[in-house]
Amino acid sequence: MPPVHRLRLRFTLLYGVMSVLSGMILLAIVTALARDLPPADAPAPPDEEAIRSIRPGAIIAPYLDFRADMLLVSGIALAIMAPVSLALGWMFAGRMLRPVQAMTVSLRQISGSNVHERLAVAGQRDEFKDLADTIDGLLARLESALDGHKRFVANAAHELRTPLTVEHALIEEPLIDPDATAEAFRANFERLLAANRQRGRLLESLLTLAGSEHGHDRVEKVDLAGIVQQAIQDRTATFDRHRLQVKANVRPAWLLGDPTLIARLIANLCDNAIHYNVPDGVIDISTRLDTGQSVLVIANTGPVVPPDDVQRLFEPFQRLHRVSDNAHHGLGLSIVRAIVAAHSAKLNAYARPEGGLVLEIAFPAVESNPEL
Repeated sequence: MPPVHRLRLRFTLLYGVMSVLSGMILLAIVTALARDLPPADAPAPPDEEAIRSIRPGAIIAPYLDFRADMLLVSGIALAIMAPVSLALGWMFAGRMLRPVQAMTVSLRQISGSNVHERLAVAGQRDEFKDLADTIDGLLARLESALDGHKRFVANAAHELRTPLTVEHALIEEPLIDPDATAEAFRANFERLLAANRQRGRLLESLLTLAGSEHGHDRVEKVDLAGIVQQAIQDRTATFDRHRLQVKANVRPAWLLGDPTLIARLIANLCDNAIHYNVPDGVIDISTRLDTGQSVLVIANTGPVVPPDDVQRLFEPFQRLHRVSDNAHHGLGLSIVRAIVAAHSAKLNAYARPEGGLVLEIAFPAVESNPEL
C-alpha cells in the first residue's frame, strides 16, 4: 500500500474510532440524564388509595421497559453509524491529504534539468501552504547551489585548459623545428616546469577550497595575534619588494578552530592585500577581542573597487580584472569565505572610497586559559 494510502487509512480509523467513542459517551450521558424521566406513554402517578391497591413492581415496570428500549435503539443507531463514520472518515481524509498528493506528484517531476520549477501552492496560509513554501525555498537554494557548481566547473575547466594549452605549445615547438638546439629544448623544459608549478598551485587551491567547505576536524585553541605576526614575518621580503608599509596592531584574540585553516585564511588575506595594492601602499592588520568575538581586520590600499563587485570577488575564479596571471587564479578570497563558514564566523567586506578593500572577520571567542 502506498505511504499516502497508509496515512489515509490511519486517519480514517482515527475518525471512525473517535466517532464511535463520542457516540458511546453521548449515549451514556443521555441514559444518565434520562434515568428519572418517565416514558411518553407512562400512566399518571396514582393517588395514595390507588397505590395501596396496586401490586408492587407494577408502577416501575413501564419505566424499566422504557430504559431498555432506549438503550436498544441507541445501540442499533450507534452500530449503524460506525461504518458510516468510517466511510465519511475515508472521504474526509482523502480530501485533507489531497494537497500532499499533489505536492508529491509535482516533486517527483522535478529533477536537475527543471529544478527551477516550484510548487507555487496558492490559497490561504495554512500548514500545507507553509510546507509548500518551505519546499520551494529549499528548491531555490538547491538551484542556486547547482548553478554555483556549474559555474565553478566551467571556470575550473577554463583555468586548467590555459596551462595545458601552453604546455602543448611548448612541447610541439621544438618538435616542428628541425633546427632546434639543446638550448631551445632546455628553455622550453624550464617553461614547462613553470606551467606545471602553476597547475600544481591551482590544484592545491582547489583541494583547500573543497576541504574548507566540508568543515574542519581538528579543533584547537588558536591565537589570531600569533598567526598574524608569523604571516607578517614570513612576508617581510615581499613587503619590501613591493614597497609596502605594514601597520600591525595585534592583540591576543583566542578562538577554537583548525590552526592550519586559520593560517591559510590569514595567508590568503595577506597575499591578496599584497597583490591588489599599489607601490608605496599600506596594509593595516589588527586583531582584538570585542564582546565575545575574536576580530581580525585587514585593510589595504589599491585600485578602486566598485562596491557592487565586492561580493563577486569571493566567488571562485573571480578577480577584479579578468587578466591572465601566472600566480593567481581568483581562489584566495573564496577559500577565505569557505574557512569563515566552517568556523561559524562572520565576514564583512567593503570597498574603500580611496581604493582598496577592508575585510573584517569575527570568530566566536574563547578564553585563553581554559584547558581543552
